[in-house]
Amino acid sequence: MSLSAAVIGTVFIDCKGFARDAYVPTGRNLGTIRFVHGGVGRNIAENMARMGVATALVSSVDEGALGREVIDRLRRAGVDTRYVATAERQGMGMWLAVLDENGELAGSISQMPDLSALERMMNESGEMIARSSSHLLLELDLNADLSRRVIELANRYGKPVYGIPGNLDVVMNHPELMGGLSCFVCNHIEAERLTGTAVLETDEAGQRRALMRYMEQVGLPAMVVTLGAEGALYAQLAGGEFGHQPVFPVQVRDTSGAGDAFFSGTAMGLMRGLPLREAVVCGTKVAGWTIESSESNCPELGERLRNDPILRALLPDIV
Repeated sequence: MSLSAAVIGTVFIDCKGFARDAYVPTGRNLGTIRFVHGGVGRNIAENMARMGVATALVSSVDEGALGREVIDRLRRAGVDTRYVATAERQGMGMWLAVLDENGELAGSISQMPDLSALERMMNESGEMIARSSSHLLLELDLNADLSRRVIELANRYGKPVYGIPGNLDVVMNHPELMGGLSCFVCNHIEAERLTGTAVLETDEAGQRRALMRYMEQVGLPAMVVTLGAEGALYAQLAGGEFGHQPVFPVQVRDTSGAGDAFFSGTAMGLMRGLPLREAVVCGTKVAGWTIESSESNCPELGERLRNDPILRALLPDIV
């Protein structure tokens, strides 16, 4: 089977405020405000398609103009939207975000979508989605039942699942789900909650012990932890591999969407057969390009991927 990803996750509309000067949380701040298409699942699907991976999004949107706009953009990027359901209301979420003068997230509020339409889609088409995809990319914190169904279908058809958390509640309350994944990617704050270890404040030996111990407990084969400006850690249970990937220099414009981009690049590398230590190089590159964009995705992602000498060396089949 050729490479094809089914991305199961949410669609959001992001309202982003960019502070012009030093951001004052309790004061008035001049700047610019933009509405941007977002959501973990939607961001990942667009990234994967722009990197040349045949990608289908399994999600839901609102009926009406905003929902149609989301679908139109995804289709232009090359995403298969046949599994995106429509709902009268709350088919997609809203995210209010404030970015400080350095492009760093200063505060946010999320309104979660109603997952009923997505659940119906998985119940009706889940078998076909799992059969027709080579890999499943799962936003784990939809709800426990949805996550469990995706993992069960993937295991039934022998398809790898790469997981990313949304709000971590499902992962914390249902650690048994982790054993159904091939790889899990999260940030250092989420890793601290999962492992009970302050990852950024721990030396390399302590980081390795914490990740390996957690992976053994839940049966997780591989794990990647992003550290913001400090790069990322990666760990593989088989062989006890552990390492650190530093960041590449970037001009920070907007850090939102960087975690989804890192996951997308890492998943793309793994799907193309790279070892984990090289797949996280892809993730680091894609995250950096997204940070340099004012959107939650990098519109020039495919071009940058093809023209980057490091990734061309890792993936010589990219044209």
